[in-house]
Amino acid sequence: MLPPDFTLLQVVPELETGGAEQTTIDVARAVIDAGGKALVATRGGRMTARLEADGGRLAQMPVQSKNPLVMLGNAARLVDLIRNEGVSLVHARSRAPAFSALWAAQTTKTPFVATYHGVYKAGSGLKRWYNAVMTRGDLVIANSDYTRDHVLAEHHLDPDKVVAIPRGIDLDRFNPSWITPDRLSELRDSWGIAPDDPRTRFLLAGRLTRLKGHMTIIEAAARLKAQARNDFQILFVGDDQGRTGYGEELAKAVSDAGLADRISIVGHCDDMPAAYLLADIAILPTTVPESFGRAAVEPQAMGRPVIASNHGGTTETVAEGVTGWLVPPENAEAWAKAMERAIDIGAAKRTEMGLTGMNRTRQLYRVDAMCAATLAAYERVLDARRLTGKRP
Repeated sequence: MLPPDFTLLQVVPELETGGAEQTTIDVARAVIDAGGKALVATRGGRMTARLEADGGRLAQMPVQSKNPLVMLGNAARLVDLIRNEGVSLVHARSRAPAFSALWAAQTTKTPFVATYHGVYKAGSGLKRWYNAVMTRGDLVIANSDYTRDHVLAEHHLDPDKVVAIPRGIDLDRFNPSWITPDRLSELRDSWGIAPDDPRTRFLLAGRLTRLKGHMTIIEAAARLKAQARNDFQILFVGDDQGRTGYGEELAKAVSDAGLADRISIVGHCDDMPAAYLLADIAILPTTVPESFGRAAVEPQAMGRPVIASNHGGTTETVAEGVTGWLVPPENAEAWAKAMERAIDIGAAKRTEMGLTGMNRTRQLYRVDAMCAATLAAYERVLDARRLTGKRP
């Protein structure tokens, strides 16, 4: 049980959108519900309102910066914050902010935890040293078994120092029963989808970045078009977060392939539960392994089968042939065949797979279970510090 005066400080680059950001909000709310205080040091972003609505507090600072001088300034700001607010534990969720957070935690002798939200590449000793900042605290949390295995292999840590806590999904928010017809109608209208459009609809959710595999899907769609198939529509849901070049490249690729009537780039969506329900199948064609792959789990919670790249955390979250399909990454031919299969099995079979995925998600990926495991990890660290003064 957390002490009654427990104050958590999470440090994350920004609160715009993404799995690390959502988990930050979820854990902050869990700490508040448990009677503690929750602070988040971040540059800010559109999810700040949700944090504050839950009772959390924002400490705005440029923790996203990799400039050494800015990082030193952030460390000083964090030291002041830790002392002024009586912070009990610091939890870093990204590498650049982790340096400032670790320095501040060490200066104030505050327990430090870091979550590996991604599988970071290390092409050199310097990069491996940079990545290892996430392992220099009291405990490392990995967001999947896949990520935990990577951390152990990469950094040669004591296995007891690395705990896997799968990312959780808010099953109250991602619940088909709560989606009203008005929400679906509003989203359909904003995306220009006719209510009687009979085509099978695929949805790719994620920020517009090359790693998400949009180009693979454009090529796969071109292959389906070449087969004279007109029975599908693809939605790219997500924004470029100010990096416009790739979005423009996608739009040009769609136009050049003559797919404007089949692929729509619809931008950011604040109502992803309704978005998944508006689709028939979710796709996650990432070109590099996702450490967890929230965009493969959330649609399953909404009763939608998933086609995902066959690597990383999605090999744990998508049950091949049961809740979806796993496809080789960057293989447009394989993706075209998988999408064709998903169309041709029909709505009844897709519904059956979706219900199986929904039940599996509710068993394995509940946000309350993730938060409970995270708070238990905090308790473990605090107990170890209090009883022995050593890391667990």
